[in-house]
Amino acid sequence: MNDNDYREVTDEVCAAETPDTDGGQPAGDDGKMHMTEVTADSDKPTEHETEYEDICYICHRPEHIAGRMIKIPNDICICQDCMQRTFDSMNQSGFSMDDMMNLNLGKMPNISMINLSDLQNLQGTLPKNQKLKKKKPKEKTEPVIDITKIPPPHRIKASLDEYVVGQEQAKKVMSVAVYNHYKRIAADEKDGIEIEKSNMLMIGPTGCGKTYLVKTLARLLDVPLAITDATSLTEAGYIGDDIESVVSKLLAAADNDVERAEHGIIFIDEIDKIAKKRNTNQRDVSGESVQQGMLKLLEGAEVEVPVGASSKNAMVPMTMVNTKNILFICGGAFPDLEEIIKERLNKTASIGFGAKLKDEYDNNEDLLSEVTVEDVRKFGMIPEFLGRLPVMFTLNALTEDALVRILREPKNAILKQYEKLLAMDEVKLQFDEDALRAIAQKAKGKKVGARALRAVIEEFMLDIMYEIPKDDNIGIVTITKDYVEKKGSPRIEMRGCARITDNMAPQIAGGTL
Repeated sequence: MNDNDYREVTDEVCAAETPDTDGGQPAGDDGKMHMTEVTADSDKPTEHETEYEDICYICHRPEHIAGRMIKIPNDICICQDCMQRTFDSMNQSGFSMDDMMNLNLGKMPNISMINLSDLQNLQGTLPKNQKLKKKKPKEKTEPVIDITKIPPPHRIKASLDEYVVGQEQAKKVMSVAVYNHYKRIAADEKDGIEIEKSNMLMIGPTGCGKTYLVKTLARLLDVPLAITDATSLTEAGYIGDDIESVVSKLLAAADNDVERAEHGIIFIDEIDKIAKKRNTNQRDVSGESVQQGMLKLLEGAEVEVPVGASSKNAMVPMTMVNTKNILFICGGAFPDLEEIIKERLNKTASIGFGAKLKDEYDNNEDLLSEVTVEDVRKFGMIPEFLGRLPVMFTLNALTEDALVRILREPKNAILKQYEKLLAMDEVKLQFDEDALRAIAQKAKGKKVGARALRAVIEEFMLDIMYEIPKDDNIGIVTITKDYVEKKGSPRIEMRGCARITDNMAPQIAGGTL
């Protein structure tokens, strides 16, 4: 086959002319065709189109991984490797050149060809969350992270204090760890000193504010944040999310900007659910194997993640993300960890005057503060996993006084939210001090932390929010302790009336106003 025959076949397959500048490699002595670069005549791409990378239609790899793309009609892009494999399959089919010219290319047997008539504007149909933004040029002079824009630890903690009540030690540890992490990114490694990552492991009872701390921290720092649950992670090849899906969620949070995602924060909640299972008779595909698979992510490695999906098997583009500068924060309630701590502390129990008793720690709500790495290892976390989480701290259980402060002190306190709701109906909502204490007591009894506060308030606010919009004369509603405990009614004050009319309150509670 000579050069002219080869160019004719290329024109027939791609419906485009081969540029004179690139030309094509002529057939070798073995008579096989070789891939040539083909481009379609089209207008210059707009600024919006050049913002995203081209993706190969066959292998779904982006341009920065697969190399320069070959563009054919209908806005289809094919990488050079896939085009070469297509030509190789034509050579191995045994068809002569005349047969290939006469046959319908879309119906050739045993040949993996592309039927162009079935494809219409493929690149334009990709959803935005499956398109990759092009990386910024490497020759930029400004640093990726400006350390002067990262607030110091005391300012980070002061900002957290506006939203999170209590947990002073946890807020201090997180502020220092995050500040050191971004100093590490901005540090110069020319002197040979490389600062290691300061991944964190937070342990605390449910409803104590673990997730809320991380959300508030990411909002203050204005960095991409991905929050995922470890409960859905499984070993590769099994039903569930692959381990790399946590990085894929961070990439989506960064608007598919790989460079921005590589400096983000990943919070893996419910990390205690991937502990080693007690029963060793069955295969543990969501326990110890997940911990072992996450080791490379925590340490820092180049991982291939899907774009816009949680599974590598999905027909979506793939890209490489370096987790070296990604801060990992793991959190979990670790139920029954108190029993392991008690067992360790009760080893010193003895008999006699002044001796420690075995029931000394039974009613200690802050027993988790005594946790050690050995206790977490006995719970089911492997040593290699714990070694990559050097910063370990605990959160205190919420007391009754802390719950009262949570009700009214933060910027977006629960009481302020309900006051805003009724203010939209031009009604002022008030709470007695005794009523707040009664709400905290009922929430404390549910043993689910701060999440119980909204459940308690919703219970007695339902009738008020349903009945008050019926009467435009109501001006002030005051929640009392008796109303919270279902022993009385709220105090209602009408508009333009200085006195409080208690006789109308039962109508609200009964829904007859």
